[in-house]
Amino acid sequence: MRNIVIVIVFAAFILSGCNSNGKKAQQRLDMAKAMYERTEYAAAKKQIDSIRILYPKELSVLKDGLMLMRRVEQKEAERNIAFCDSMMPIKIAELPELEKNFAYEIDSAYNNIGKFVPKIHTVERNILRSYVRAGVYESGEMYLASIYFGKNAINHTGMKLSVGDTFVETPSIPYDGGLNFHFTDLGNVTEVVTYMGEKCEAAADFIYNNQNARIRVAYTGGKPCILYLGDGDKQAIVDTYKLAVTLSDIDRMKTEKIRSMKKLAYLKHKLGEE
Repeated sequence: MRNIVIVIVFAAFILSGCNSNGKKAQQRLDMAKAMYERTEYAAAKKQIDSIRILYPKELSVLKDGLMLMRRVEQKEAERNIAFCDSMMPIKIAELPELEKNFAYEIDSAYNNIGKFVPKIHTVERNILRSYVRAGVYESGEMYLASIYFGKNAINHTGMKLSVGDTFVETPSIPYDGGLNFHFTDLGNVTEVVTYMGEKCEAAADFIYNNQNARIRVAYTGGKPCILYLGDGDKQAIVDTYKLAVTLSDIDRMKTEKIRSMKKLAYLKHKLGEE
């Protein structure tokens, strides 16, 4: 008889614990629903995730939580699409003013994406000089290139930009015949080292933030070569920086809209099934 009583008490204890967990899980779900109604989507998702972690056996609540999570993600996708639709026209409208001092170039034999080069940095205008060149692809990826022109090769692989004691350095780009290439013409050597995307970010930021200062450029990795950015070159790089930011914003919003539309279609399908 005593053993039967113990079993009954233990079973009651287990049921009590299960009921308690069920109530706690439901409370969290109710909180998530309230957050959803207040458009606090990130907080609602966090609350739903906590149910999965803390109460993995509360299947009924978990099922309701999954449906709520899909509704939350549906609202997020709709919000993202609306944001992109409202902001993209504004950013696109900025382009004509930003692009006016640029030449558009594309080599269809090698690329299917064009780039914008400051008119003062087009190759034909800059023969026979050492300078820092800028450009930006339609996707918003910016690049800088350190150009050396002289009688003797210096075999540089990077550059250090400084204003007083403050400086930044680019990563080293070893000679590869592509991003780092040399050629000789009429006894003169030209070296071109290109720093793409994130490899030029620190240098581009530095020039943008010090555009009113005298910026010293030292080519690194080979024989010494020092020059100072002229006002025209600085302005061209600053203009490229601004255009790159806007093009990146547009490209990012286009990508986000496509991703959100695909996700929205999937969620509508799943919610329709349920």
